[in-house]
Amino acid sequence: MSDLYAPSFDYPTEDKNTGEKLKTHIIDFIQSVVVIGAIFALIYLFVAQPHKVSGNSMIPTFHNGDYILTDKLTYRIRSPQRGDVIVLKNPRNENQDFIKRIIALPGETVSIKEDSVYINGLQMQELYLPAETLTSAGNFLQEDEEIKIGPNQLVVFGDNRSGSSDSREWGPITKEEIVGRVIFRYFPLNVFGLIRN
Repeated sequence: MSDLYAPSFDYPTEDKNTGEKLKTHIIDFIQSVVVIGAIFALIYLFVAQPHKVSGNSMIPTFHNGDYILTDKLTYRIRSPQRGDVIVLKNPRNENQDFIKRIIALPGETVSIKEDSVYINGLQMQELYLPAETLTSAGNFLQEDEEIKIGPNQLVVFGDNRSGSSDSREWGPITKEEIVGRVIFRYFPLNVFGLIRN
């Protein structure tokens, strides 16, 4: 009969006291929080940002207190499109964000005639609004006056045409004023889901 060789290996034993173990766990926890925080900061700055709708300018599409997610990548890939709902910097106060809908694009003409919107002389069909919606003129975009949109400009209106401060009052916006495109509503739950224009 032959003997089996079974070498022994001594593993170093840890002589860490409880204080050292606690310190190690705290450092690991802090490192995890920092990494997670950095990931969320990058997403917030460059990919998507949550917003809360404050006000009634987008009724009936969005209501006061709705929580939405704004996509910041889309307009790096493609140009804004008519009908997109966007979040933009308030042209009169950059510390405040607005939610509006894109109505007219660069190079187009826009006018308001008899409570309807006209793009390049043709009446715009806005299927996202109730049929009885009337669009009145404002201080900038006046009744029967046709305005040509500049090469880097957009015209935006709120869906609540009688209760919205928008391009009819303060004129076109630039693409640089856009924070992002609204893509998702996550509260209230009864209207949870993707936003389709």
